[in-house]
Amino acid sequence: MLEKLEGRFLVTFLTVVGEGSFSRAADKLGYVQSTVTSQIQMLEQICGNKLFHRLSRGVKPTDAGEKLAVYARQFVQLGQMLEEDLGSLERPRGPVRVRALESFCVTRLSGFLNPFFAEYPEVTLLLETGFQGDIVDQVASHEIDFGIVPKDPEREDILFEPLVEENLVLVCSNELASRIRSEDWSGLTGVQVIGFGSRCVYHNDGLRILAELGLPASAPQAEFPSTEMIRSMVACGLGIAFVPEITMEKELATGTVVSIPLPKPVRMNHGLIWHRDRVLGTPAKVFRGKLLEYITRHPNRDFELSDRDPA
Repeated sequence: MLEKLEGRFLVTFLTVVGEGSFSRAADKLGYVQSTVTSQIQMLEQICGNKLFHRLSRGVKPTDAGEKLAVYARQFVQLGQMLEEDLGSLERPRGPVRVRALESFCVTRLSGFLNPFFAEYPEVTLLLETGFQGDIVDQVASHEIDFGIVPKDPEREDILFEPLVEENLVLVCSNELASRIRSEDWSGLTGVQVIGFGSRCVYHNDGLRILAELGLPASAPQAEFPSTEMIRSMVACGLGIAFVPEITMEKELATGTVVSIPLPKPVRMNHGLIWHRDRVLGTPAKVFRGKLLEYITRHPNRDFELSDRDPA
């Protein structure tokens, strides 16, 4: 099979997987649709399997297509790495694909990126935000070089390198904190549990802790798409949130919000993850090394975040 495979077929195949459509893949690659169709048909002949289910709108990979996608990403990545490494003998250049929690990007990466790009201007960081489950899935399928997650996924195929231990806190406005001190948790009404929603590790752990404290399971939940919105909603008194302490560092320091005492400290160890079998290119190696160096020097705070006015 290997002698019949062509890299351009695999690039086309992965583009169809990503776009979910032959026509959109053709537009993205600058091909006519018949070229995409022909290349996929040839790839199906080489593999001896149907690779896509044709749907009323677009296409979806078959089981064989899903398996091929994992190996195709590694094949294409090795080709890209060869090109990058040959081109970066003097200076690292090329893309690094990373996905992290939005809250980590806001609080930890903002201070790191400026000096990193100043030192390595030809490295391109393709950074996306997501949740633990999504990030682990993308690392496992070789879609990204690195993930940054709040918990070790404890999988044999994924390596976990600790970065920084985060202290988690329950935070709310002073007014709401006064209510909590004067009323029993079970009697609180209209208290919103604020967070990113059920896909977020912090939010789910917060719900568990609040249930242990006695907050009714029927308490309403308010889901927001960004750390800045969560900070703002907590500060204005909408409800209570379970977040990394660094997220509300400025508000806690100024007394805009307060931390509610917990039965015991809660900490999570954020770490860098990548696939055990992934061969890291020069840009990825540089990114990993510089990130570890930066976190080691600045383990407790992000100076850019601390200098901002509260939302």
